[in-house]
Amino acid sequence: MPHDWVSFTDDDGDTWLFDATFLCSRWTCIFGRGCRGVLDADATELEQGCCSYGAHFADAADRSRVKAATRRLTDEQWQYRGEAKRLGGAIHRDDGAWVTRLVDGACIFLNRPDFPGGAGCALHRAALEVGERPLDWKPEVCWQLPLRLTATTDENGRTTRTLREWQRRDWGEGGLEFHWWCTESHEAFVGDRPVYEELADEIIELVGPEPYRWFVEHVRSRPRTQILPHPARRKDPQGDAPAHRR
Repeated sequence: MPHDWVSFTDDDGDTWLFDATFLCSRWTCIFGRGCRGVLDADATELEQGCCSYGAHFADAADRSRVKAATRRLTDEQWQYRGEAKRLGGAIHRDDGAWVTRLVDGACIFLNRPDFPGGAGCALHRAALEVGERPLDWKPEVCWQLPLRLTATTDENGRTTRTLREWQRRDWGEGGLEFHWWCTESHEAFVGDRPVYEELADEIIELVGPEPYRWFVEHVRSRPRTQILPHPARRKDPQGDAPAHRR
């Protein structure tokens, strides 16, 4: 399905390519509000979201940041804090990769629906409780979803960086087995603000403040009717919501 794209060339001659259709859509995380999860069958009642398989770490700095945040969690904030101590830590090396441990079929940081402290990522919830950004506590792959930044370099050394929605293929072969994926479903396009506003901190962390400013100024200067609605919204019988504020 077609998307609108916006591109800019920076002072170094590199290109930034933004998926305007997704970034101007009203996608929002619906964890605990109808998210069906990423298993091979509808798992709404489990309230696992995209946490069923744990998180892979980008590098040592990513692991160090999460370990530091983990030390700040309390028993009231983290359901499996005691289990992590018993196992020797919440992060371990599995088949050559550093990942979060799995407990009872999901990430060890995921508080289950029956936990008195509340369901959801313990790192995310705790960060909000102390007035900090969840992206400074969580593994990179977790806070980046559903954004995906890729980079390619041509034979002249020029780089094209593309910011788009995270798709099934980005999970590898396993993504094709998902019963449901949120960026494909109109059920997740119910936010109050466009993605570029809702996830401003995450986008700036990925691309930097200047490319983000270019994008925002450009899309706000265009009538919303000039930006294609997201394909998932086009499948919604009730039609598309406003693409962005002007």
